[in-house]
Amino acid sequence: MDRLAVSMFDEVSSLMKEYSNRQYDLDWIKVIATLAVFVYHCLMFVNPFPWHVKNSELNSGGVLVASLLIGSWLMPIFFAVSGMSVFYAWQKRRGSSYLRERLARLGIPLVFGVFILSPPQVFIERITRGQFNGSFFEFVPHYFDGLYLDIGGPGNFAFVGLHLWYVLVLLAFSFLTLPLFSKVSGGRNFQRFHFVLLPLSLICIGIIQTINLGGWDVLFYLLVFIYGYYFFSSPSFKPAIRSTIKLHGTTAVISSAVFITWFMIDYPKPGTFSSMIFYAVHVLNGWSWLMCIFYLGDKYLSFSHRYLNYGSEASMPFYVLHQPIIVMIGFLIRDLPWTVPMKLSFLLIVSFLIIAVVYHFIIRRFFVLRLLFGMKGKKKERQMPETESRSVNIHS
Repeated sequence: MDRLAVSMFDEVSSLMKEYSNRQYDLDWIKVIATLAVFVYHCLMFVNPFPWHVKNSELNSGGVLVASLLIGSWLMPIFFAVSGMSVFYAWQKRRGSSYLRERLARLGIPLVFGVFILSPPQVFIERITRGQFNGSFFEFVPHYFDGLYLDIGGPGNFAFVGLHLWYVLVLLAFSFLTLPLFSKVSGGRNFQRFHFVLLPLSLICIGIIQTINLGGWDVLFYLLVFIYGYYFFSSPSFKPAIRSTIKLHGTTAVISSAVFITWFMIDYPKPGTFSSMIFYAVHVLNGWSWLMCIFYLGDKYLSFSHRYLNYGSEASMPFYVLHQPIIVMIGFLIRDLPWTVPMKLSFLLIVSFLIIAVVYHFIIRRFFVLRLLFGMKGKKKERQMPETESRSVNIHS
């Protein structure tokens, strides 16, 4: 009995430590950011930016403003949180074990997306742009005709999985940064000078143009990812934000007004001095919103909830599935004689319901589908005794 009691005590202590160290605000931010991606891609259906399927009538007013505002911080927050998540994952697995987990959770959904989810989207794009005339089954053999490099381009093979470019880049970063993370540990002290150093570094990256994805250069994402691992994961990061939040909030509001107004009135030509200043404002805007989001998450979202557990697990499948559903629904309603607000509302509601139903009743219930959509295999959860579970501190 004594050994059993000791064993139960050790297990409960282990669970209590795991729960108390959990950064629930990061989980909430991940879920909210995933929903923001969904909204952003619905907006792409009716805003003036190029996309896979466009409505018959576009909106350059409120929809464009919302798109610009969300787009400034959306993908940077994903890579910042991903870097922080790697730091915490690194405590449990390292080296080859870490890479195997990355390949399973990222590589499998990427391959699935390239060969199953991308062909219908490319087909719809070609049909709506008059680049192909025929059925989807007639298009399939042509899916491998050239590399898909840009919307409206000549190639069809979407080797990055279209919206899954984030998954590909994150997988590449996992391999590229492994030697660095193995030798230099993360969670380093965050000093106030980082509030200046990182934005300046990101502005300088604008001079080096490599691959633009989601509105930012891939080197931009790499630096944010590395910063997430080394400094945003530090215990000193959140106190530093709390003490400077008024500056970040003011900067976010002012830079948003300048960036959006400048974009809509007189977007500068690439290569000019004005374009460099415009890019600096854009970086400052994205950076300040990033700090505001982390502050709000720390202040209001540092708690667990059953909806968080569900949403956190659903984030990856939702991300993988959302764009194909939006593109297909958009294709069906693009020529209907509805107003833009009516179509956008229909697209948001119907697409969300379809994704939610498919996930809840199909994807999460089958082992193979869980793997294809980047989920862990279904495991029997450890249950804590009711009396012990009530005493667990769920706040980070």
